[in-house]
Amino acid sequence: VYDADLPEYAVAIDIYHSDKTWVNVQEYEAPKSVDQQKADLRLAGVLTEIPSVLGVPPAQVLLKVRKKQRSTEQYEKHSELGIFHEVVEGGCRLRVNFDDYLDTGLFLDHRPIRLLIQKQAQGKRFLNLFAYTGSATVHAAVGGASVTTTVDMSNTYLQWAKENLALNTTTGRHEFIQANCVQWLASEAKRQSRQYDLIFLDPPTFSNSKRMEEVFDIQLDYIALIEHASKLLTPTGTLYFSTNFRRFKFDLTLFSGLNIVDITSKTIPEDFARDQKIHYCWQITRQA
Repeated sequence: VYDADLPEYAVAIDIYHSDKTWVNVQEYEAPKSVDQQKADLRLAGVLTEIPSVLGVPPAQVLLKVRKKQRSTEQYEKHSELGIFHEVVEGGCRLRVNFDDYLDTGLFLDHRPIRLLIQKQAQGKRFLNLFAYTGSATVHAAVGGASVTTTVDMSNTYLQWAKENLALNTTTGRHEFIQANCVQWLASEAKRQSRQYDLIFLDPPTFSNSKRMEEVFDIQLDYIALIEHASKLLTPTGTLYFSTNFRRFKFDLTLFSGLNIVDITSKTIPEDFARDQKIHYCWQITRQA
């Protein structure tokens, strides 16, 4: 509902409806040029006003500081409370956590692409790469996918994805694979024994996780990722590639045999319209 619209009040405010209405407030770390005492007073003013403006008790207003991220910090645990709340998106039941991580387990700017996947999933085989908490998998399964494959390197997030799926009534066969997505995709592209009608590829911008043999950089590695993922597409299949790297440059000349369409504007929800660089998204199909 708010994202630093007034530069002096540098916070993002999101509303989640579950058993109660929760307000998730994230303060953007102030630059060194801003007096810290002033920044603290402004934040205190925001936190004072939110309960009355949004009609929620102060105890249901939660605060985090969003610092400039390094590596995979946004995915790392910040506490161990283990408190989850259930929300509903497009008929899908999903678990969110407001305390233990910087992010809640649900990237709100991807709502349109998840709903698009749900609408297209009937009878399809769906692959979710860098799956995080598996929300796209849930949408595909609820949409009637015959098969879903969910791949992520983190066992914690795969377990979260399994629990998300278990909240919903679905048919079809669903598998979860703990693996380095870069290596798994390269291996499967060589074998080409798997084929999917629908693939969602949403990698992190950067990672130097100890579990990865090499540093991952989306601007350098997107070419191989798309080439490998496209080899797992059925002849009429669709690959959705997305990134939230603001300075990302897509070189269409590097890919032959593929139709690539920029669908970013169609995948930015209304509440993120003021920040068109929240993510980029392309629809990729094989040329006939």
